[in-house]
Amino acid sequence: MSRYLSRSVQDLRPSGIRRYFDIAATMRDVVTLGIGEPDFVTPAHIVDEGLRSLRDGETGYTSNAGAIELRAAIAAKIEERYGLRYAPENEVLVTVGVSEALFLALKVLLDPGDEVLVVEPCFVANAALVETAGGLPVMVPTSAANDFQVTGAELEARVTRRAKAILLSYPNNPTGAVLTRQHMLQVAAVAAKHDLVVISDEIYERLVYGADHINFATLPNMAERSIILSGMSKSYAMTGWRIGYVTAPAPFTEAMYKIHQYLIMSAPTTGQAASLQAIRFGEGDVESMRREYDQRRKLIVDGFNQLGLTCFEPRGAFYAFPSIEITGMDDEAFCEALLQEERLALIPGSAFGESGRGFVRASYATSEANIFEALRRLERFLIKRCAVQRREASAIAV
Repeated sequence: MSRYLSRSVQDLRPSGIRRYFDIAATMRDVVTLGIGEPDFVTPAHIVDEGLRSLRDGETGYTSNAGAIELRAAIAAKIEERYGLRYAPENEVLVTVGVSEALFLALKVLLDPGDEVLVVEPCFVANAALVETAGGLPVMVPTSAANDFQVTGAELEARVTRRAKAILLSYPNNPTGAVLTRQHMLQVAAVAAKHDLVVISDEIYERLVYGADHINFATLPNMAERSIILSGMSKSYAMTGWRIGYVTAPAPFTEAMYKIHQYLIMSAPTTGQAASLQAIRFGEGDVESMRREYDQRRKLIVDGFNQLGLTCFEPRGAFYAFPSIEITGMDDEAFCEALLQEERLALIPGSAFGESGRGFVRASYATSEANIFEALRRLERFLIKRCAVQRREASAIAV
């Protein structure tokens, strides 16, 4: 039957994350630090508003672009937070999560063969969605030596005449890196020099620790060439409600709307009602969850470093990205052995791009009890591995 399938779909790589979830699902007593979503339940008052909308019969479509009240609230919150002004009527588009938003942004920009500079490590969908939209991903590596900050030089070295856009995702999944203003200005300079659009996925914008999040469109002369993606999933613990949004100049959002209206019709009505409640009254919930994540962040990073798995300090999202260099193991082999031997699920860094090789992603969107147990199992695994290495070394010496 494969002869009926398009070549582009057949060539699309499978998710490097899903495989480990599938294995873990067949096992008992698994502690997972692999899931990239909040472990908090959506705050009760937000849930109540979603239920209220259902009981009041709000079960039809909204405006294709999203309920105007929600778009206005998004625009008002962005102006309050960043000083950016977007017209709710044609510069804000409500989408089914950031995944749809990213696909729309890429689809309206790319003709077949156009290139997108994709900064990595990055979410597993980024390169795949570039390909799905008809473009060619050009991967731009970052490194732990630079706290996974992309530089202008790294971008410049990969720009060709086919380059159309730069795709950023900071605060970053999987590393937890937050791009500094200095590095953002370097990105902006490359974008201006080569007339590139910047797509900035800022879904983790509210989850930063000891750092400031800078909306890319606030940089000098960048508003007109920036497509900013965000949403409700991470900050408000609303992953299942599936509400994302785009803010960008009207020519971009109006083009995205053309596809969105045929592909989606409108984002879930109940999710939009709950999102309006969250934006208006959920700031205390965001801050409470952010403080809890910060405590867990310190706990897990300290734990990794004490075990010898060097981990730079993540300043955003809810991920740590320790190096497994001391084990001498490939990151995929490490994660498979750890899962089989200790029932502990981490994600190999190479699932997020070549510059993630030799690292593993650990989500601290889980309880402190789970983090302590994960570190205990990890320590036991490392002790066993060191013992094996010593025996093998002794055998070779003999």
